[in-house]
Amino acid sequence: MDRRSFLRTSTFGGAAAAASTLAAPAVAQGRTTWRMVTTWPRNFPGLGVGAQRLADRITAATDGQLTVEVFSAGEMVPALQSLDAVIDGTAEMSHGAAYYWQNKSVALSFFTGVPFGLTAAEHSA
Repeated sequence: MDRRSFLRTSTFGGAAAAASTLAAPAVAQGRTTWRMVTTWPRNFPGLGVGAQRLADRITAATDGQLTVEVFSAGEMVPALQSLDAVIDGTAEMSHGAAYYWQNKSVALSFFTGVPFGLTAAEHSA
């Protein structure tokens, strides 16, 4: 066996072995459902309806590969424990106002409507 054929065989064999150990892409893994807990009552004008609209848009954008199931305040956890539900793994998503959790981090209040807080451009940055 000459050196070139050995290198060619070992290169292709190594690449095939490496490719076989890679995980399948997320698209190939089938459909996934995420739970989103909210701090709003079901069909609450504005915010509650917006949470359901977001879930529907995520489901549509992923062509049903990722489905978001919305749980309103009190259905899975009490309203003000929705962030805790995400932290402990009970739910994958939370939809609420960040100033509800100032006791977790005082910086969270700046990501909501604090008087004299960040401007729209600063939020975007």
